[in-house]
Amino acid sequence: MYKTGDLAPLTASYRFVRYTDGTVTPAPTAQERIIQLTQGETFPPIRSCNKGAWWQVS
Repeated sequence: MYKTGDLAPLTASYRFVRYTDGTVTPAPTAQERIIQLTQGETFPPIRSCNKGAWWQVS
């Protein structure tokens, strides 16, 4: 798994797993649940609530 701020190890689709602070709300929007990153891009926060997230290859 990768967290907000990490660099993507490969070009792939990544899915939201959970927030880094352990909370579960608010839920990310449908558009935020799956992201496409190119190798070397930075994993983003969930912008709708400005929270860090854990991601994994989908």
